[in-house]
Amino acid sequence: MPLLCEIITQQRTVFREEVDSVNLPSTEGRLGVLPNHMVMLTTLGYGEVIVRRGGEEEYFAIGGGFAEILPDRVTLLADSAEQAEEIDVERAQQARDRAEQAMREGIPEDSERYAQIEASLRRAQIRIDISRRRGSGRRRAARVSASTPAAGGFAAPSDQEEEGE
Repeated sequence: MPLLCEIITQQRTVFREEVDSVNLPSTEGRLGVLPNHMVMLTTLGYGEVIVRRGGEEEYFAIGGGFAEILPDRVTLLADSAEQAEEIDVERAQQARDRAEQAMREGIPEDSERYAQIEASLRRAQIRIDISRRRGSGRRRAARVSASTPAAGGFAAPSDQEEEGE
């Protein structure tokens, strides 16, 4: 029995296919999901999502959000998500450098801005790590029809999204 896996951001549907299993980073630790998993809702951490199907694996960098797990479906509503092959390492390094510079300039008075800078730094580093480790894999054609994406279609994440602003 396959499991429908959807990875969705506000900008687009990143992935939507039937799979054998999903391994994801929850804020409570890594979580493996197989068909007939118990129903649960969890928060997503920053890290790598691994989707397995027919002996093959696909990798995604994810930055926070929520996961709804049902016996026949896993829906990840992510703050940010990219397939490993989509990651622009140079742009991620620039985003990391901007966040590191902001941190070096001192802790902002505004705690919300500090949290944004910290999240940008974590997201950029995860994108860099996953791209270096996994990005050289084969790239597949788009898996989602044009009628399926969330608002914004298939555009790559914006610089604004990367910076967390």
